[in-house]
Amino acid sequence: MTLTSHHLELSATATTPLALDDQAGSAIRGAVVGGLLEQFCTNKDAPSCAACPFSAPGINQHPLCAVAALIAPMREEGEPGGTQRPRPYVIRPPLADSARTYAPGETLTFGLTLLGPTAQLFPYIFMAAQAIERNGLGRRMAANNGRRGGLHIMAISAVHMLRDERQLLYQRGHQQVQAPGLPVTPEDVRAAAAALPSERLTLHFHTPLRLVEDKRLVHRFEPRPFFARLARRLDELARAYGGGQPISDYLALPDYITRIQVAADETRWIDVVSYSARTRSSTPIGGLVGSVTLAGELAPLSELLVWGSLLHVGKNAVKGDGWYSIGTGSPGEGAHDALDR
Repeated sequence: MTLTSHHLELSATATTPLALDDQAGSAIRGAVVGGLLEQFCTNKDAPSCAACPFSAPGINQHPLCAVAALIAPMREEGEPGGTQRPRPYVIRPPLADSARTYAPGETLTFGLTLLGPTAQLFPYIFMAAQAIERNGLGRRMAANNGRRGGLHIMAISAVHMLRDERQLLYQRGHQQVQAPGLPVTPEDVRAAAAALPSERLTLHFHTPLRLVEDKRLVHRFEPRPFFARLARRLDELARAYGGGQPISDYLALPDYITRIQVAADETRWIDVVSYSARTRSSTPIGGLVGSVTLAGELAPLSELLVWGSLLHVGKNAVKGDGWYSIGTGSPGEGAHDALDR
């Protein structure tokens, strides 16, 4: 399995008053997708990427359209699953406990992860970021005459999520832009997983965890649907962008899960709605936030947990949902980051 992930961090300065919703990932994702469509879509009359003749069968086939490869990648003929692959990116919004309103001159930081060969399309992401400057971000505000908040992209860096390393790709005022390095590899994940405690861990959910089991929302954290959905998501991503090989042992997974208990649950459900100005529709993206401590034989599931901390889990992951970090101790005991990033 050769799945890699490239993690970008974008730092911006507000130029006018700017306000984000509680789950800002949806707005950031909409701004990035809007920038891609505005800059690079050559067939805006098509009702969708799937209906467009320029839609690519897959990123590995050198797609005709970078927009389709990023926001609506189609499966190749004979590939299992539906008509569309999982999207090869993930948004990391500002943390839930950070500011939601920004005065001119204040800084906001958010992230974007690109999977596998999709990192080759970084120039399109860079240009989409420039479009965000023109179109603004966040809520429309009376202080801005009904416009979204203005901002300048000050820097874009590649960051290694499992080591304290970063690479400056772009800095405002400098013409040079570098390709992203510092990929997180399966070897990095294995090393990080081996360093985790094997009997007790705390997961800190920064954005809503939204899981569905048997067509019903899971309103209370349970190991079974969490690990099952995480394994399924990572397998789908690995098959699509990691050389076609799965990464989990489905036959052994149920047995592993029975050895896990919830030692402490300090999660709570929040309701959040994502609104699309393009389709004029709203989508519920709420879920569980807070912390949960797991106990038991965690070693067989440690790599899955590290992958999930990088690529999120559950519905609406591309909008930033399902983002968690891994710590030690219990939620109320000052738990710290177990991966020592």
